[in-house]
Amino acid sequence: MQQTFRLVIDCPDQVGLVAAVSQFLVQQNATIVEANHHTDLQTGRFFMRHEIRADSINMGLEKVKQAFTPIADKFNMNWKMIDSSKKQKLVLLASHESHCLMDLLHRWHTGELPCEIPCIIANHPQMKQYADWHNIPFHWVDFKDQPKEKAFSEIEKLIEAYQGDLTVLARFMQIVPDHLCKKLAGKAINIHHSFLPSFAGAKPYQQAYERGVKLIGATCHYVTSDLDEGPIIEQEVMRISHSDSAADMVRKGKNCEKTALANGVRYHLEDRVIIHQHKTVVFA
Repeated sequence: MQQTFRLVIDCPDQVGLVAAVSQFLVQQNATIVEANHHTDLQTGRFFMRHEIRADSINMGLEKVKQAFTPIADKFNMNWKMIDSSKKQKLVLLASHESHCLMDLLHRWHTGELPCEIPCIIANHPQMKQYADWHNIPFHWVDFKDQPKEKAFSEIEKLIEAYQGDLTVLARFMQIVPDHLCKKLAGKAINIHHSFLPSFAGAKPYQQAYERGVKLIGATCHYVTSDLDEGPIIEQEVMRISHSDSAADMVRKGKNCEKTALANGVRYHLEDRVIIHQHKTVVFA
C-alpha cells in the first residue's frame, strides 16, 4: 500500500483558508491523492481531509508539521498530520457473542483493516479459542466473582500495557464506567444492535419486534458516558416484514452489526472521522 501523509483539519470557516493550505502543499511539491472538504453552515465550521503521497515531499513528517504550524495557528485549526504507514493498535473487547469479533479478526487477517491487534479481552473465557487461532494474546476478565470496578480496572491496565490506540467493543455487553469513557474519549468504538436513537438499551430487537418496525439496523458510535448516545460514525439497515419473528430479526441484524462496525473502525483507522460536538463528519 502506498505510504501517504493524512492532513486532517477542522476550524472556523473563513476566507483564504483553502488557498493557504493549497499554497503550502504546492510549496512542498505535494501530490494530493484524495481531497475532501465540508462546511457546516449552521455552526460555521470547516472540515478538511487531504491524503498526500509521502514520496512527493522532500522532507520527513515532523519537518512538514513544523512548517505547517504557523498556518494552523493563523486559522485557529484543530489539526493533525499522520503517516499512513504507522499502524494503530486496536484492542478488542468481547462477550459471549462472537460474530462481530470474528468479522473484525477476519478483515484484519486478510489486510482489510490496517492495524495491529495486540490483544483480545473478554468476560467469557470461551472466546480464547478465537484469539488462539489468530495467535493473539487473550485475557479473560471475571465480571461475576469480583466487583465491576475491579474488573474494569483490569481492563484499563491491559489497554495501557498494550498501548492501545483504539478500543473496540465488539458486542462487549458491559457498561463502561464514566472515568474510563472520559479517558478513552474519541478512542473507543461500540456497536449497538439497533438503529439509534431508536431502541436504546437492552433487547432492542425485541423492542423493534413489539413496535412492528419495517427496518432494523445497527449503529457504530464512539463510547461516551451517556449510554448509546455517543457520536455516530456509521449505520446499516435491513428491511424486514411482518412475518419476521424477533429471532429472525436478531439473525438478520447480525449482518448489519458486522458491516456497520467494520466500516466504522476502518473509517477511524484511516483518519476519516472528525468529531464535532455530538456529531461526526465522516469522509468515507
